Amino acid sequence: MLFKDILGQDHIKNHLTKSATAGRIPHAQLFVGPEGSGTLSMAIAYAQYILCGNIDLENTNGNETCNIKFEHFSHPDLHFVFPVATNEDVKKHPVSAYFLTPWREFLHENPYGSLFDWYKKIGVEKKQGQIGVDEASEINKALSLKAYEGGYKVMIIWMADKMNTAASNKLLKLLEEPPNKTVFILITEHLDDLLQTIISRCQVLDFIGISESVIAENLVSRENCDQNLALKIAHQSEGNYNKALHILKKDADEYPFEEWFIEWIRSAFKAKGNAAAILDLIKWSEKISGLGREVQKQFLNYCIYFFRQALMANYQAKELVFFEPTVSNFDLEKFAPFVDGSNINDIFKELETAIYHIERNGNSKIILTDLSIKLTRLIHKKQ
Repeated sequence: MLFKDILGQDHIKNHLTKSATAGRIPHAQLFVGPEGSGTLSMAIAYAQYILCGNIDLENTNGNETCNIKFEHFSHPDLHFVFPVATNEDVKKHPVSAYFLTPWREFLHENPYGSLFDWYKKIGVEKKQGQIGVDEASEINKALSLKAYEGGYKVMIIWMADKMNTAASNKLLKLLEEPPNKTVFILITEHLDDLLQTIISRCQVLDFIGISESVIAENLVSRENCDQNLALKIAHQSEGNYNKALHILKKDADEYPFEEWFIEWIRSAFKAKGNAAAILDLIKWSEKISGLGREVQKQFLNYCIYFFRQALMANYQAKELVFFEPTVSNFDLEKFAPFVDGSNINDIFKELETAIYHIERNGNSKIILTDLSIKLTRLIHKKQ
């Protein structure tokens, strides 16, 4: 993984390479950034820089054999941990080691891929993946071995916020008394979901969304995208290169989130003072509750995005409105006046609460029905 192939984040590239060259390598670092910002790519490039003895701020000047191993993400001193769940091939006690082949394919296909992309890759998008206590035992086992090449060992923990309590506590002990010449790189999009005691033992690096110009430039150079289309997609992607690729390839239509959302909104509008329309909301809730929990969470996050776009449209912040509806007979401009300062915070709160309870295995039908009734009241709320 070459640093020059990582989009943007130049200040972080310079910090990591210069500190490693100077021998200042913290035993634990935490990369925090939104989806599609390049945290995983950066972690792999940094691991390569350390393990292969590279110099001059790029991964081309060190141990050639070592650098070749990184082309396949198969260096024996590079260890990966990521959320998993049982699937058709792994029936019980799932750990990352059982998924290394699809994981390497995933990295080759798109190192900017999301957690949901990964779940789809291994066929568990209807489940909730996690990093469990079995994984913590595997980490201990891997790090108890001597480094294959006698230098550092690097442990990359992707989506570290998916560790359950038992795994978090075991990792905490390792961070408190780290094995010699071992580097931990934790990656998260949700800092608040990590134990504060883990955060306090890591050097935290904050990633930002990628600029529109960088995204557009790379869509043209890497994906042979037309310049005008690239600029439009870059604007819609909101700094998320993974989202830009999905828009370009039109492969985000497996789940019709926009259609579900608009159906929900229309039913909510009809439901005010209309008992019959309440049945439509209940039917809608039953339909969404029949999906997997990860799909439900993805959809509710999409709803947050949609409401945010409506708010921006309502306040005429047109440069921040990226959404272009595809469902017929829906006009964002007509919907926008129903989302303003009087109800947006409550709408976000209810959506986030629903996500919280779904993630903790609450009854999704009850959660979504309750959310629908509350939404009906909120979109009719007057200032």
